[in-house]
Amino acid sequence: MPNRAAVDYSRAPLPLENMGRILKEKASSYRTAAPFPHLVVDGFFDDEAVLDKVLEEFPSKDQIKWATFDSYHEVKLASKGESQLGPFTRYLIYHLNSSTFINFLVELTGIKGLIPDPHLEGGGLHQILRGGKLGVHADFNKHLKLNLDRRINLIVYLNKEWKEEYGGHIELWDRKMEKCERKVLPIFNRILIFNTTDFAFHGHPEPLNCPEDKSRKSLALYYYSNGRPEEELSADHSTIFKLRPGEKQVRTFKQVVNKFIPPIVHDIRFLLKRGSQH
Repeated sequence: MPNRAAVDYSRAPLPLENMGRILKEKASSYRTAAPFPHLVVDGFFDDEAVLDKVLEEFPSKDQIKWATFDSYHEVKLASKGESQLGPFTRYLIYHLNSSTFINFLVELTGIKGLIPDPHLEGGGLHQILRGGKLGVHADFNKHLKLNLDRRINLIVYLNKEWKEEYGGHIELWDRKMEKCERKVLPIFNRILIFNTTDFAFHGHPEPLNCPEDKSRKSLALYYYSNGRPEEELSADHSTIFKLRPGEKQVRTFKQVVNKFIPPIVHDIRFLLKRGSQH
């Protein structure tokens, strides 16, 4: 299990000065960024000890019961709710879900009425081992428990001494899936914030090439609203995976068998897995 030793809560972890500077310098560029509104910030936490503590608590692949994903589109691990997280990790999440940080996101993105997710639906700690990946996709658009619309993703990268050749770049694709507009290496203390819509295609589609003793680690939090602009409305859906130009999906034996299982069985499996995962 994660380290449960006492931690120092004497200093609030949010980088308030950095947040103020970002609002002055980056709000307009965030909203006009291609291929969809987003922002990458290096050195976001001015006190890197904040992330050092999260990294100290980060569980290995055998320390907790991870939600395991193993398919053509995704090979990754994800934590299941906050009970699996260490005390300082939870403390940081509480601050990232606080009114102070929500107000920052509202001013940055222009999306009013943002709501944090105390259930960590799909969020929390994510880990990808060597050879793992996450195909290009658009995210699920509704919170199962709260029936709210998913609007913003925040990803905090936790990978020290991460080299370019390890890969693990998150790719941001245009809405026609014709080209990758931006690739972001998941280095330590780099954050990525972006709008989530049915056309915000992103992923880590290239198999990870890091050493066996390393993994691609991140903390992901999602923010919601009660309703969204009419031009973004669509029927409720789970993750929508996309193939890149020239990419052909190779079906495993399990996937071939699944084609013959009635759709209602897949729906029940999805709900049970997603409910237990988050």
